[in-house]
Amino acid sequence: MDNREEHLEALKDIRDIMDRSTRFLSLSGLSGIFAGVFALMGAAVAYYQMNINPLIKSSYINEQGRSKVLDMNEDLALFLIADAMVVLIASLLASWFFTRRNARKAGQQLLNSTSRRMMLNMMIPLVSGGFFCLVMLFHHVYWLIVPATLIFYGLALVNGGKYTLGEVRYLGLCEIALGVISAVYLGYGFFFWSVGFGLLHIGYGVVMYFKYERDKRQEA
Repeated sequence: MDNREEHLEALKDIRDIMDRSTRFLSLSGLSGIFAGVFALMGAAVAYYQMNINPLIKSSYINEQGRSKVLDMNEDLALFLIADAMVVLIASLLASWFFTRRNARKAGQQLLNSTSRRMMLNMMIPLVSGGFFCLVMLFHHVYWLIVPATLIFYGLALVNGGKYTLGEVRYLGLCEIALGVISAVYLGYGFFFWSVGFGLLHIGYGVVMYFKYERDKRQEA
């Protein structure tokens, strides 16, 4: 029995070493929670601002009888972009802080070959999606920006998820599905954006915290 337990422990150690060499395991659930909270705060500010300034200045009816947005108040558009940038920066800072703290506790470097591969694979869809959204903004195709941000962000999570915990890929798949649904129900883009970047992040963060971090904190 002792030999068997020793072999099992050895196999567990080998698996942990392989995981650490191929996957970045220091992501923090708290960073997801904070990112979701920041997103909801930004959505609340945007919603308040949209009630002050008109979102739609004109529209037309296409051949299928559906209304399409043609224009948006330029001041409102700039405000929404600035609001999104503040949320993004705050979320990145929170992610950096909590992930760096987890990496230190685990004795893992924040920037290693695995984390660099993860970030590179995430940046390809994110940068592509960012330029695509700018093109749509240039052509005043505002109604598809929300679905595009959700879909490209989901693709980034799925693409980078193979280098970290599996929950990241599931979050990415949920973001993609939500983006596709929001592309069908265009009039509810604000709601889908709040759910995707707010509630899904909070739910993901809670799962990550209770699954990977709470027990380690109690042991410490």
